[in-house]
Amino acid sequence: MTTDANIFMRDTLTHVILEAGKLALEYFAKLDDIKFTQKSPKDLVTEADIEVEKFIKTELLQRYPQFGFWGEESGETEKRDSRWIVDPIDGTHSFFRGQYFWSISIALEMSENICLGAVYAPRLDDLYLAEKGKGAWKNQNPISVSQVDSLDEAMVCTGFACLRSNLENNNLERFSRVALKTRDQRRFGSAALDLCMVGDGQLDAFWEQNLNLYDVAAGCLIAEEAGANICDFSGNPGVNPEEVLVTNGKISEAMLKLM
Repeated sequence: MTTDANIFMRDTLTHVILEAGKLALEYFAKLDDIKFTQKSPKDLVTEADIEVEKFIKTELLQRYPQFGFWGEESGETEKRDSRWIVDPIDGTHSFFRGQYFWSISIALEMSENICLGAVYAPRLDDLYLAEKGKGAWKNQNPISVSQVDSLDEAMVCTGFACLRSNLENNNLERFSRVALKTRDQRRFGSAALDLCMVGDGQLDAFWEQNLNLYDVAAGCLIAEEAGANICDFSGNPGVNPEEVLVTNGKISEAMLKLM
């Protein structure tokens, strides 16, 4: 793909995700009236999730009809070599309760490689963007991981997906082990945004399990392009949504021992 094509695609992605953010904020401003259903007893989907994804899908496929699309709410179109991977509101529970830590995540996968990613937190007005091999940015400023090299000083983050609530391996024991060894832990509620915060040096590590590719595709690229190390709980490199460990690289070995 030519440089000009890359720039146009990046600009298109930036425009679409910012406009999607405006739409999400319209729903956020009227939460008392928002309609929602339950996928399961602990898993909500709101009309905002559905309408934001519909907007993103329409905008991107109008511009790139040759690409496929995989969204959390609408599922996957016909499998193609290139596809957009979208989570319209990552952190729906936070959104629904009027909290600020939720985000919109869009990644572009080409030949099974994530090559472009954007995560936008509308209520925080933070836009993270990355292009494979080109770096990562927050609000147009380059970002990089922290230099913390000791668990005693580390600020780490995880999540407890509602879909894991009835599983024996539900992250609680792992959370407890890590809590005893690190300075502090956070649980913000949006994996996509958590990953960006590792890339931005606000966090030193993030781990979670039993996720989907649309939860982590864009965020992992952003973190990686900012210098993060990405592997599964056994240390195998790459993005495995079932087991995601992302660190600043300096505490990877220590974190792996706790996984």
